Amino acid sequence: MNRFAKVLGLVVLLAAFSTLAAGEDRYAGMSEQKYAAAVENLLVGLQSDNLGLKTGCAYMLGELKATRAIVPLMAILRSDERECCRTVAALALCRIGEARGVFAVKRAVTFDDSEGVRQKCAWFYEQYVAPGSFGFVTETVPVASR
Repeated sequence: MNRFAKVLGLVVLLAAFSTLAAGEDRYAGMSEQKYAAAVENLLVGLQSDNLGLKTGCAYMLGELKATRAIVPLMAILRSDERECCRTVAALALCRIGEARGVFAVKRAVTFDDSEGVRQKCAWFYEQYVAPGSFGFVTETVPVASR
């Protein structure tokens, strides 16, 4: 089963990356049927115990802005014991941009057990949803004159 999950994950990620590389548009060259199949396969990969497969699928669901993934990603954000999984789920939810997922990320800023996850959730929210909401200041480094 573990070998099957790895192979499935590799195939799904390669298919998703190849379609994303086709052009600027996330769906360039991808029919609605192919998009639906990719999302379905990524949702299956999201259920995996394999850390790389799970986080890779979560990331790609965010890149594809797959609204079908909102509830499973919210479940990962809320209850996965691994910080990296919660962090990638938060990123994907912010990239999708739907209200329920964005609200879950905003709540994680306050209530997640990990300081690192809280900070990353705040940063993702700041970058992708509402700039200026958490007061992150980007420093500009002066260019040395020659």
